[in-house]
Amino acid sequence: MNYPNFFSAKISNNLFGFKKEFDFLHSLYKKKKLPKVLLFTGSKGLGKSTLINHFLFSIFDEYNYDTKLNILKNSSSFFTQFKNNSFSNIIYIHGSDFKSIKIDDIRNLKSEIFKSTILDKERFIIFDDIELFNTHSLNALLKIIEEPSKKNYFFLVNNNSKPLLETIKSRAIEIKLFLNDKKRLQIIDQLVDLFNIRIILDPQKTKLSPGNFIKYNYVCDEHNLELTNDLMNNLSILLKLYKSEKDTLFINIAFFIVEYYFKDVRNKNILNNDRIFEIKKFIFEHLNNFLIYNINQNSLINAINNKLNNE
Repeated sequence: MNYPNFFSAKISNNLFGFKKEFDFLHSLYKKKKLPKVLLFTGSKGLGKSTLINHFLFSIFDEYNYDTKLNILKNSSSFFTQFKNNSFSNIIYIHGSDFKSIKIDDIRNLKSEIFKSTILDKERFIIFDDIELFNTHSLNALLKIIEEPSKKNYFFLVNNNSKPLLETIKSRAIEIKLFLNDKKRLQIIDQLVDLFNIRIILDPQKTKLSPGNFIKYNYVCDEHNLELTNDLMNNLSILLKLYKSEKDTLFINIAFFIVEYYFKDVRNKNILNNDRIFEIKKFIFEHLNNFLIYNINQNSLINAINNKLNNE
């Protein structure tokens, strides 16, 4: 599925929020005190990757980067290489592709990062969705970051979608990122204005992070999904989209819609909390099984529908 440009943190010209964190990182780098391993922790869509990308721009494309306004120019040769993952001093590995990441991939990375680069500067290795890597790969990663290296820096991005190995945390300096509700809504407003986004979801009620809001809002707009629509109809559309596109974004939106639905059920006192917890657990487990085991879509929909109709 072709998404609009604002889906990608790699080509985000503006840094929304986290100005203080950017200045802190930039100052550490200039003073040659930047830690070798940094762990950026915060919810998905908060702006962690955008913060890292802007920091990298300030290093490798400093003449085209405004450190005061945190704006980058997207016409430089570095931007083109960065966008196409062809800049040798920056390596991105995504945990969202964890099914294809093997121990050998991490070991091959070890030999790769100790090679010299064309540009005689620091190399940054970014592990996005670090919590999604399997245990064996994480243990292999530990051996790499434990070995001293003069020019290699590791940025680990933890989206808190599942618990992260304590051994990984213990090897890194953790930077915890969060937005209060006022700042969250302010950033969403800025994104809506900048990209001329038609609002389908209520930013106040949904409590979504800025990044997730614009993505979820876009999908809902494109596929006529309304939170007030029938739950089963919404789930059917999202599961069909996942089967077609193999993009976990649609499953994440399904989880969000189920959560929102039962929040409304709780507010209306239709079911007690214990029953809501039981049904939500049932649906979430079946959605996970759909993702992991590729079970039949109709079977899943029927199972959830039967569970709801028995109430």
